[in-house]
Amino acid sequence: MATRQADDTAPAKETHRSLFGEILDWMLVPLLLLWPLSIAVTYIVAKSIANEPFDRALEDKLNVIAQQVKQQGNSVVTRLNGPARDVLHADNVDNLYYQIRNHRGMLVEGEADIPSPKGEELPPTWTTEFRYDFVRNAEVRVAYVYIDLNKTRPETQFNHDSRLALIQVAETLEKRSQLANQIIKGVIVPQFIILPIALILVWFALTRGLRPLAELQERINQRRSDDLSPIDSGHVPEEILPLVGSLNDMLDRLSQNIRTQKRFIADAAHQMKTPLAGMRMQSELALRQQEQEEIHKSLEQLAKSSKSATRLVNQLLALARAENPMPDARLMHAIDLTELARDTVQDWIPMSFNHRIDLGLEAPDEEILVRGDRIMLRELLNNLIDNALNYTPAGGHATVRVHMDAAHQRAILEVEDTGPGIAQHEHVHIFDRFYRILGSNVEGSGLGLSIVREIAQQHGATIDILENPHCIGQKMPGCLMRISLPLTSAEEVVEEEEP
Repeated sequence: MATRQADDTAPAKETHRSLFGEILDWMLVPLLLLWPLSIAVTYIVAKSIANEPFDRALEDKLNVIAQQVKQQGNSVVTRLNGPARDVLHADNVDNLYYQIRNHRGMLVEGEADIPSPKGEELPPTWTTEFRYDFVRNAEVRVAYVYIDLNKTRPETQFNHDSRLALIQVAETLEKRSQLANQIIKGVIVPQFIILPIALILVWFALTRGLRPLAELQERINQRRSDDLSPIDSGHVPEEILPLVGSLNDMLDRLSQNIRTQKRFIADAAHQMKTPLAGMRMQSELALRQQEQEEIHKSLEQLAKSSKSATRLVNQLLALARAENPMPDARLMHAIDLTELARDTVQDWIPMSFNHRIDLGLEAPDEEILVRGDRIMLRELLNNLIDNALNYTPAGGHATVRVHMDAAHQRAILEVEDTGPGIAQHEHVHIFDRFYRILGSNVEGSGLGLSIVREIAQQHGATIDILENPHCIGQKMPGCLMRISLPLTSAEEVVEEEEP
């Protein structure tokens, strides 16, 4: 029973449709369905074609008889002489019948088995009409005409002077069927030869048309596992070019991700060497010490190195998250920049007290909405505040400012300090990972502004490095980091979900 339940809950095996079979089905199935339809249409057309010459011959015979019908006194007589009878049987066919009835409907000459036309309205005189009927249980084609013995021109209005005689000629359908069958054979028999040839040509064309896909698959299979170079599209058909282009784009993104990961691992290994070596040295030194005071100093250095290593690891992880493109859905949340700045500054108040720095916030009361990811924007602001506190001497000031540039539809986030500032020639380097300004004695890994740049780029923001306008004329020019983000409205974004 347990085995049966496991089988029932197992996912169904996915089946893959063959592209060759799919195309073949869409080509051959309609062809095989249309083939009987074409035979039926051919049969109908063949019968129509076969009817035309026989109807004309039947009408000629009807006219021959009609010309021989005359009126003598009150009687209707025929003058079918030898030549006229020869015309009726010119085809040596015994299944031809004719009939002549006078204006009273009485049989004058011919076969009495031919039924009279049905219908209340009579056709115009001297106008040949055709119909299908039965004579002696055999289906026949009948040509008939009404003639007015008193007049010789067609007439649709009949009066009491009209003396109408009915003349009919009937012919069985054997000759018509034989001709129709000959026409059908002439059309259908070649189709039995052409259809297999067409199937072979379709099979050959599909095999040849799909060959580039097989060649492309073979080229991809022959690649080394570490070969992420673009696929050569020189011999690829035009229809497959978009697929190859998409594969090349994917390979390029994959190559970039691998390069980023390799660089991250190399940078992490390189940067972790120093704190780990210091921690090992301090721990070994503490083990060799006998005096309690010396052991305490070594443990303090060990804790300091551990704190530095922890901070480095956290920044490396933050940089790795920032360098990986975020899903578009994460960048569609409405973020109130004012609230974000207020919450972040509150977290840094204890640190500012330890550094004896006056950390302030200047922000409006109303919302300033931007589109983005709250966690990443908070990480950006954390790194800017961290830099401001580390480079501002004791007794200095650091300010976080949020305001709106309505003219350009931008939200402005600024972090200014009263530190030594950043020289102009350093602006192009400070965003490089692990770059440290020469002469600065501040501890750090050189990753903070790299993280800021990556997060700003993903949010469509720009970064400006300026001097602090409140430090003009002072010994230290200070620094103003300005982040400009696109404004948005609550209607344009997805409301942020509560964590």
